[in-house]
Amino acid sequence: MAEKLFTKAEKDQIVAAIKAAELETSGEIQVHLENHCKGEVLDRAADVFAMLKMHKTKLRNGVLFYLAVEDHKFAILGDGGINNVVPDNFWESIKEAMIKHFKKEQFAEGLITGIRMSGEALKEHFPYDGDTDENELSDEISFG
Repeated sequence: MAEKLFTKAEKDQIVAAIKAAELETSGEIQVHLENHCKGEVLDRAADVFAMLKMHKTKLRNGVLFYLAVEDHKFAILGDGGINNVVPDNFWESIKEAMIKHFKKEQFAEGLITGIRMSGEALKEHFPYDGDTDENELSDEISFG
């Protein structure tokens, strides 16, 4: 189910949104989909964050969008570097914007909205430095 949530064109649009966001920041954005979430969604997102080695970025500025498709659960998890500089309600405001799309079954558009919003904050706090920045993590959607 998770791998069939998006059409090829939608997957391409999501990856393009990640690449566009990362062009302006040293931050790293990843999307991971699974069918089911075992346990609490934030705990599972933290497990996936570690599995994808997102905590290994130089500035600790990775952001994970985790979706458990069949369980209708999702979480956004930012690493310590970004959590130290964004407002307390930052992730919640992005989730609310995404939910508006999800309720209309516009899952790709919801994700793209969240990716863009995260990218803006990453750009503000972790601007791209062409001399030292490298793409530390894959931009492709991963599946569990």
